[in-house]
Amino acid sequence: MRLLMLGACLLALAAPALTTPALAAPVTVATARGPVTLEAAPAPVAALDFAAMDTLGALGVPVGGVPDSVLVPYLKPEAAGAKPVGTLFEPDLERLSELHPGVIILGSRAAPKYDALKGLAPVLDMTVSPDVLASLHEQLAAYGTLFGKTDAAAKLAAALDARVATVQGLGTGKGKALVILTNGTKMAAYGIGSRFGWLHTVTGLSEAHPGLKTDTHGNAISYEFIAEADPDYIFVIDRGAAIGADGASARQTLDNPLVNATTAARKGQIVYLNAADMYLASGGYRATMEILDELHTALDRK
Repeated sequence: MRLLMLGACLLALAAPALTTPALAAPVTVATARGPVTLEAAPAPVAALDFAAMDTLGALGVPVGGVPDSVLVPYLKPEAAGAKPVGTLFEPDLERLSELHPGVIILGSRAAPKYDALKGLAPVLDMTVSPDVLASLHEQLAAYGTLFGKTDAAAKLAAALDARVATVQGLGTGKGKALVILTNGTKMAAYGIGSRFGWLHTVTGLSEAHPGLKTDTHGNAISYEFIAEADPDYIFVIDRGAAIGADGASARQTLDNPLVNATTAARKGQIVYLNAADMYLASGGYRATMEILDELHTALDRK
């Protein structure tokens, strides 16, 4: 009888150990600052970057901490139940601390705050490089590994590659393009190697004005510049529309006799791209796929 009681006591003592969940194995993922090793499936996730929110959402990964103001329409429902933890540029340390995040994900705008956040949780700098397509592939693989969604990530990557191939097939050999960002009445052009240069890669269209600088803010241009370049296509990103600013729209700014005389205007090939996708969520999976759809429509004209 005493032996039976002793055995029962030993089992009772062992029970908590049997029911305690094992710690997740560490994984290593690629980031803009090199490989980072952290515990798999961290939660909650704080994402101070719209592209990160976009791609995580495409993979079905919930986000618990988000920017105070989510300006990308399709991300708003996903952010509705999350805690605001600062802006795209200024993370709120106090609110992040209250969230107890398992990981903090930053993009280019908040990247300078990287060191200040390392004491709160593992930090991943997932800044999108100018080679948006390569960067997106890397981030799909990283998030797939980190959150146990490698199969889903591989399917998304395959769908991306298929759509890119279709758009390139439509655009190759159809001339030259100029990529313009408007900010009210101001205009800047972007070439290959810049933040919007990937539009040339996916369309197969050459630069209407080769040799543009790859500065973050682009090359300030005039109506005369556009007329001299005479592009077959003009791809337009309206910064003001993306951030909800007052002032002239891109259509108003480009409604000019010199622009209207270009080949692009005469052929109806001035393409106003989704501003939030291009300017705010650039490099996010869903943003990229939507832009590819818009390019497909623009290039697939009979």
